[in-house]
Amino acid sequence: MQQIFNFIFKNSYRMLFLLLIGISLGLTIQSHSYHKSKLISSANFLSGGVYQKMNNVEEYFNLKIQNEELARENARLKSLLFNQKDSTTIKEVDSVFGVKKINIIESKVIKNSYNVHQNYLTLNSGYKQGVKNDMGVINSLGIVGVIENTSANYSTVLSILNTNRLKFNAKIKKSGHFGSLTWNGKNAGYVQLIDVPRLAQVRKGDTVVTGNQSDIFPENINIGAIEKVYIDDETNFYTLDIRLFNDMTSLGYVYIIKNKDTPEIKKLEKITTTEDE
Repeated sequence: MQQIFNFIFKNSYRMLFLLLIGISLGLTIQSHSYHKSKLISSANFLSGGVYQKMNNVEEYFNLKIQNEELARENARLKSLLFNQKDSTTIKEVDSVFGVKKINIIESKVIKNSYNVHQNYLTLNSGYKQGVKNDMGVINSLGIVGVIENTSANYSTVLSILNTNRLKFNAKIKKSGHFGSLTWNGKNAGYVQLIDVPRLAQVRKGDTVVTGNQSDIFPENINIGAIEKVYIDDETNFYTLDIRLFNDMTSLGYVYIIKNKDTPEIKKLEKITTTEDE
């Protein structure tokens, strides 16, 4: 306490000087509106800055609460979304790759395998919806597979990523040269076009589509683009690596194609085979 008194006595003149300056400034500000407005503005600026800093600190410490509120809101919105009628269905179409709408069954992939040698898909359409064995399955990007088995409301699809599947006809779109499409089981993004004659003009990037010798798929449905070219030393034919247009690891809605000519073709082929025997 003694030190405080000593400090006051020692600096009494300075303190008196500061007090008088403060009084004079106060009187000046009170009597002049310009000075008063400047003081208020400066005070608001300082207080606003302080409040902003305080608010930032408060928000930082309230982040956990805000995150919890956002999580609850997201859960509520997702609940509303999932309970709404599915809005991601494929659009109504008049035709797909030249196939009339009446010969198309729209369906959804509910299960998909792509990381083994014998891959299958399951669709939520069966024989009640008109699905039959050996129907082709495509989407807007290209071929997907072939219907193998059906139940009342579901069907399984033999994926093009299946090493045991039968080869089907495909061609190089630009040159028209044919080959057989197969899969070597190595990469889900690529299939192989084999038995392509050496006289074919083959270039990287050329599009490969379905051929006209298939009784499953209509002609000229996209498959993919040529990525690499190999020569089979035993057969002297080309083997082509085809980069698929489809991402077979992410399939949603698909089209099942009803080829009305398939029964007639199969019947004719069966008769021909029997006669040859």
